[in-house]
Amino acid sequence: MKKEGKQLSVSAIKNGTVIDHIPAKNLFKVISILGLDKFDNQITFGTNLDSKKLGKKAIIKVTEKSFIDDDLNRIALIAPEAKLNIIKDYEVVEKYSAKLPEEIIGIAKCVNPKCITNNENVTTRFLVLSDNNIALKCHYCEKITDQEHMEIQ
Repeated sequence: MKKEGKQLSVSAIKNGTVIDHIPAKNLFKVISILGLDKFDNQITFGTNLDSKKLGKKAIIKVTEKSFIDDDLNRIALIAPEAKLNIIKDYEVVEKYSAKLPEEIIGIAKCVNPKCITNNENVTTRFLVLSDNNIALKCHYCEKITDQEHMEIQ
């Protein structure tokens, strides 16, 4: 299938969502945090695709699925450059960029084992300090979690 003189590496979908510009090394993290490994609809993904912006990128196409804001926040934590395209009848009808909000609630785990959120039933809450090299500051213990040590709940 050709499109504008370029060969498509991953086939088109009729209806659903395309998540593009995922760093190739983070593909399976995105699949996991979105629960796509337990999803029944068709999912197509490609990895180590050439990207001018990322060097190597991954892409995920999910049929008959759209994502809510919490999902977008989860994606932004792992793939801050990600773009989401909503597809209807093989056409892109909406585009979104993954963007971190100022605060992340209930998504990431604090790296401090002594934090109250790791010892009691308290919802995690972080202030986003940086969205380039992602850094989150815990609301409760003020410990900073970077992207390399981040654990998504």
